[in-house]
Amino acid sequence: MSPLRESTLSVIGAGVMAEAIIAGLSEKHGIQVTADNVDAARRGDVVVLGIKPQVMPGVLSELRGSLAPGKLVISIIAGATTQTLRRGLDHGALVRVMPNTPAQIGQGVNIWYATSETTEAHREQARALLGALGHELQVGDERFVAMATAVSGTGPTYVFLVMEALIDSAVHLGFPRHLAHDLVLETIKGSVAFAERTQKHPAQLRDMVTSPGGTSAAAFYELERGRLRTVLADAVWAAYRRTMSLSDSLSAGKDPEPMPPRPNA
Repeated sequence: MSPLRESTLSVIGAGVMAEAIIAGLSEKHGIQVTADNVDAARRGDVVVLGIKPQVMPGVLSELRGSLAPGKLVISIIAGATTQTLRRGLDHGALVRVMPNTPAQIGQGVNIWYATSETTEAHREQARALLGALGHELQVGDERFVAMATAVSGTGPTYVFLVMEALIDSAVHLGFPRHLAHDLVLETIKGSVAFAERTQKHPAQLRDMVTSPGGTSAAAFYELERGRLRTVLADAVWAAYRRTMSLSDSLSAGKDPEPMPPRPNA
């Protein structure tokens, strides 16, 4: 039996990931709606916080004192550490998780950390809930959740941008856009499936298709000349810095700072 079978799930927040969690646990939502956050928190055995960082201080203050010790709180709030949540809620049984967009179709990857106050039953509930969204990976160091925000959490953005660029390039060559879309999508799907099946390092896979003096070698030269690796590394590092900036602001009880202006090129 599912660890969640006899539990009531309360979701506070109505964003994309909150909806994905609801959809992942039931074929039909069949939910009750309330505008009262405290009422929602009191009803649930498991309480999911799916709110934006900008409204978190007010919501935590509102919920403070309304959570019985046995409740599990699962937070998907970007940048919110368990220390900040514990202080704001006066509650210790916490799971912090970083899901990603493919969770909406049950293909996500969810990195999560549980505080020492959580019981094994709590952790089984977290595994069941997050497993319904795709892959779930528990980590023993909370810093990995912040790192995952920059890699797997933001990762679909990188993939979608590469897809878009390849589609546009195919259109530039002369493909109709709908055909370019399908060609790129199936190429990426097949490449991922091949990597999963072979379990080879990506460098080995790339070497398999890069013949000396061939088309792949010519294309790879241009990618390296354009610093693709460095640009991706810079993007991941920028996402991580932004996560830590959010964490610092939320920990200090301040509104999250806006993105700093980009330096002139």
